[in-house]
Formats: sequence, C-alpha cells, structure tokens
Amino acid sequence: MKYMTAKEEDILSNTNYMRKGIVLDKPMSHSQMAKELKNCKIALLTSPFEPPKPKNKPHLDITSAEQYLDLAETEQNYFKQQVEYCKQSGADLIICQWGFDDEANHLLLQNNLSAVRWCGGAELELIAIATGARIVPRFEELTPEKLGTCDLIEEKEYGTSNDRMLIISGCPNSGAVTVFVRGGNHMI
Repeated sequence: MKYMTAKEEDILSNTNYMRKGIVLDKPMSHSQMAKELKNCKIALLTSPFEPPKPKNKPHLDITSAEQYLDLAETEQNYFKQQVEYCKQSGADLIICQWGFDDEANHLLLQNNLSAVRWCGGAELELIAIATGARIVPRFEELTPEKLGTCDLIEEKEYGTSNDRMLIISGCPNSGAVTVFVRGGNHMI
C-alpha cells in the first residue's frame, strides 16, 4: 500500500474533483438528518425497513376503525423493533440495500439515526471492505462487532441541480481516493 506524501494530501484536500475516501451518489434518506457525522459507526443491512411481504395473496377486510388502528399499531411496533435493533448496536448511520417505508424513515429521524437507502450490492461491499463492517441480512443479527467505522461522513451538494452525494472518509482499511467527474448530462 502506497501512502500519500504531505504535498499529495494538501493537493487532494484543496481540489473539488478528488476526494480521499468513497463517494456515493446517494443522499441521506431524510432531509432533516445530520449532514455530517464524525467518528461514525456504520451498519450495513440487506434487509428492508418494511413489514414482511406474505408469500400468498391474502385478502384483508377492515370493517371498523378499531381494526384499522390495530393494524397501524402492529406495523408501528414492527418498525420500532427494527429501529431498536439499530440503536442497541450503537450504529450512527444505517446503510440499507433496499428502501424504507416513510414510517420507518420518520422513526429513524426521531431516534437520531441517519440512514441511506437503495445502496447497491457492489457499493455495500466496497463500504464493508473500507470500514471493516459486516453486511447483515437480518436486524436481529446486528451487533456492535459487525459495525464499520470511519472518521467522517459528509453529505455535499454539487452542481446547479443540487445533486447530493455522500462522502465517506477516514476509513481504517482503505487508501481509496475517488475521482469525481461531472458533465453537462448523463451521457457526458
């Protein structure tokens, strides 16, 4: 592994097109979540923040307000349990391969947990290698030992269309540098 000289690090820190670390083309899942996290512990999940989908096609008739409230409470408790697993692990940032329900996103925000959704498998693997995290398939398996670490995570806006990206830097197992190239359109 080649380490950068002080001059190379100075050049890198003063440029807009090179970032020491990993750049993800993803924003935080909620606009009010923290835009900067220092000394962060990262949980990588391949399980969605959604109630499990039944394998068959059940038909559910709700005929009263009480039944609706019971259903809503059951779903709320399911999300609370998922968020509790994340909190108990000590994670500061949850990166999930799948999407979140709006209710889960709101609960994460209420519990001061930042989150990123729809992160691809290759991106999860790259983050896992760089941060030392383990990719966890079920919330029940999330433990402090499976969390990754990094010095800084920032959400930055670029360009005139305010594209938001996540920069993960100070990873213990990576000397990665991301070259950030932008053009007038996606083809360029």
